[in-house]
Amino acid sequence: MTDPTSWSPSDAARLYGLEDWGAPYFRVSDRGTIRVHPHGHQGPGADLAEVMAGLTARDIHPPVVLRFPGILEHRMRTLRAAFDHARKEADYGGEYACVYPVKVNQQRHVCEVIRDVAAEIGFGLEAGSKPELLAGLALTEGRNEMPLICNGFKDEEFIETAILAAKMGRNVLPVAEQPDELELIVRAARRHGVTPRFGIRAKLASGGVGRWAQSAGIRGKFGLSVSQILSAVDYLRDEGLLEGLRMLHCHIGSQIYDIGTVKYAVNELTQLYVEMVRLGAPMEILDLGGGMGVDYDGSSSARDSSMNYTVEQYAADVVHRVKAICDDAEVAHPHIVTESGRALVAHSCMLAFQVVGTRVFPETPDPSVLRRALEAPDPDDIPQPLLDLDDAWTRLQNEGEDAADPLEAYHDAEHALTEAMSLFNLGYISITARAACEELYWAIGNRVVDRVPEDDLPDELAALPDRLGDLYFSNFSLFQSLIDAWGIDQIFPIVPLHRLDEAPTRRGILADITCDSDGRVDRFASPAGPRETLPLHPLVVGDEGELEPYYLGVFLTGAYQETLGDLHNLFGDTHAVHVAVDGDDTWRLEELVEGDTVRDVLGYVQYDADTIRRTLRMEVEAAQQAGRLTLEESVRFRRFLDEGLDGYTYLE
Repeated sequence: MTDPTSWSPSDAARLYGLEDWGAPYFRVSDRGTIRVHPHGHQGPGADLAEVMAGLTARDIHPPVVLRFPGILEHRMRTLRAAFDHARKEADYGGEYACVYPVKVNQQRHVCEVIRDVAAEIGFGLEAGSKPELLAGLALTEGRNEMPLICNGFKDEEFIETAILAAKMGRNVLPVAEQPDELELIVRAARRHGVTPRFGIRAKLASGGVGRWAQSAGIRGKFGLSVSQILSAVDYLRDEGLLEGLRMLHCHIGSQIYDIGTVKYAVNELTQLYVEMVRLGAPMEILDLGGGMGVDYDGSSSARDSSMNYTVEQYAADVVHRVKAICDDAEVAHPHIVTESGRALVAHSCMLAFQVVGTRVFPETPDPSVLRRALEAPDPDDIPQPLLDLDDAWTRLQNEGEDAADPLEAYHDAEHALTEAMSLFNLGYISITARAACEELYWAIGNRVVDRVPEDDLPDELAALPDRLGDLYFSNFSLFQSLIDAWGIDQIFPIVPLHRLDEAPTRRGILADITCDSDGRVDRFASPAGPRETLPLHPLVVGDEGELEPYYLGVFLTGAYQETLGDLHNLFGDTHAVHVAVDGDDTWRLEELVEGDTVRDVLGYVQYDADTIRRTLRMEVEAAQQAGRLTLEESVRFRRFLDEGLDGYTYLE
């Protein structure tokens, strides 16, 4: 797979795409570790291997989510700078603000970082439910000017809360998603004697692209059709509340990877905005919703896990198209709002975990298994498929003119194994012979991969290296920490955090520690397209037989993963730490959010931990009295019970 003799850390950077998806925040150091630079490569950095060692010394064990507030701030300021530059270049008359959708990552510590930076650069928040609205109001206490846009389905309580908050002086704008929500707004306005500022979401004809294509367009879940918008303007005029209609909103989609889709939707929405102004609505704000992508695989392409534009190109295209349409219609430039949640927070979080074991296919057959199968008293009892496999393996060991053609030997082995499985299922060969056949088959496959360059493998064997990949058992739950990798086949960049000065000589897939067969990662980021195995290093066994730590990192996990994770097997939230990097390249722990204990997760599903403890302690005592457990054994069980209930749900 790789040449260990000429390997360097720069080779690792290219192999894992650090120079693509990782820029400008992550790079490979000269000592083969990954360094994080929260404010870009020119800023201070910290060694992630040292961070993991420091956390372990503090008794904070993986799996752990590492959050980098500095990256979050940098992403926000980058977006601010991109739109400021685009507005200046285009001589654009309106302002710009990004409102962060709380649903993308609702963790309080993340939202507080966003709130603090937003207060400095004129950004805001977006809430999509009553709990998020209340959280948003609490977060923005004392910051009355900060915009808080309210999306999602709304009942009377939701609408009234938003309007009363606006009457208190807050900059809250509810968005009508359905015609009946306008009626709720009118009723609340009359009840409290105000003319609130609010918006309407338009259902665009422009469709999205990728996994969430169906969330936009005329079959989309939210928004008013064009005819409903016309009726809404008439209704508001009749009710004397047209003065409150200040914003037009839309939903383009999520993870929009093609800038052409963005341009088309912006054109349509801006034309609708212009027409609403002509109808007499006192419009001010054009909210383009979310959708800005993240380049998860580093390919900068129009693929589901990538994007074919930069933040700067996105800003320039949006500003240019809104300005051109408004200028043609002689309409004042609106204030532009985007809800770019994924693009803001994805880079700022990662999951770090430890590999706890591997399962590998044999590179040479087990001699004891072969002896038992081949040394039968009567040679005629040895099944022919086993003899054929043994012959293919022997020929592969030869050198010079007697050396077997590797591809021919593999085809012979594949045919022989198929015959062996059929004979075993019919009861004609023993389990010993079957075991020997499997050992020989996998060893032959590994030898072929070693001898034949990957590019020279015929099409029918192109998947052979991946089929022979190892299984790396990893101490995390896919369903808790990487739910999108399971639910929608989202690809995340995954890289060893250290040993990158060594050539990775193994290929593997990752298996989590849940008891679900779906708990595995078998699609990995690559600029050339998704690959089915990940280049990895062999595990190292220490002098006393223990595995030396091997840490992997899953990057760009800040969007949705913490929010959507579930309790499969009752593996709860992981530890989460906020890591700050100072100017002298030192790191410090700013915040620690301890992960769930066993007691916590049992409570989530209505088990009482104290009742469990009391019941099992009584059973242990009875077993001791009956002589089934010794006193020492009963003490050990009780100690495990007490420590286990208050311990981490993951392997310790």
